[in-house]
Amino acid sequence: MNVLLRRLTRKQGFIAIGFLAPSVIGFAMFYLIPFVMGTVYSFMDRAGGGSFVGFANYHAVLDSASFRKAAMNTFLFTAGSVPLLVVLSLLLALLLNGNVYLRNWLRTVYVMPLVVPVASVLMIWQILFDWNGSLNAWLHALGAERIDWMKSDWARGVLSVVYLWKNLGYNMILFLAALQGIPKDYYETADLEGAGPVRKLIGITLVYLTPTMFFVVLMSIMNSFRIFRETYLIAGDYPHDSIYMLQHYMNNMFLSLDVQKLTAAAALMVCCILIIVSGMLAMERQFRRFME
Repeated sequence: MNVLLRRLTRKQGFIAIGFLAPSVIGFAMFYLIPFVMGTVYSFMDRAGGGSFVGFANYHAVLDSASFRKAAMNTFLFTAGSVPLLVVLSLLLALLLNGNVYLRNWLRTVYVMPLVVPVASVLMIWQILFDWNGSLNAWLHALGAERIDWMKSDWARGVLSVVYLWKNLGYNMILFLAALQGIPKDYYETADLEGAGPVRKLIGITLVYLTPTMFFVVLMSIMNSFRIFRETYLIAGDYPHDSIYMLQHYMNNMFLSLDVQKLTAAAALMVCCILIIVSGMLAMERQFRRFME
């Protein structure tokens, strides 16, 4: 019996390896190996046949005013947009979880950005916020002055709106799934004890949504680091200084074939992301221990 069980387990293991092998090979070829090679290049004075220079490329990147500006803009965008996204998606999920008029239609509207090609829809945003776009036409019709949205301090706000529009539906779905998984008995018990809506929200809903909230915050932060495509499609090659992100800096290094600074900046960005992820996971573990 034990021999048969071992053979069956070994056979299932080979089948699992066969299914996983294409994904593992693809991940290694297109992500892991290029990242390792890029990290090696960041310690060299040139990409091909270079010599080891230690952290010289990292010092050059950190001393660059362009990199510091891109890092600060990325931080400000993430710090301002992510909390707003999490709060709005949670409020919408709480609203759509109840008996709201046209609830199914509203759910479809908020999920549409997930299924519509982003590049095509961003063209509409570009037309909307252009100097001769629809929004300025409406302002002119109302007697107000036109605003150069993407070439002024309004640019970061426009980018935040696009970021919210793109990611709101996904986060809302996650919160809705978590809300529907909360046992109804807890709310019924709270009603019997005379708890009000605020008490139930804080004592039941938010407590059981905390693991999902950690995941939503983490994914929102990751998505905020991937805003380059939207910025590039709306603002073009040379955006306003307020929306000059880390990806713009690395894209410029790529265009100038400065592989060493490109890989050093990418490695710094990955380290930043790993620190954020590690901190979030540590906080989640502490919360689970507290709940147990």
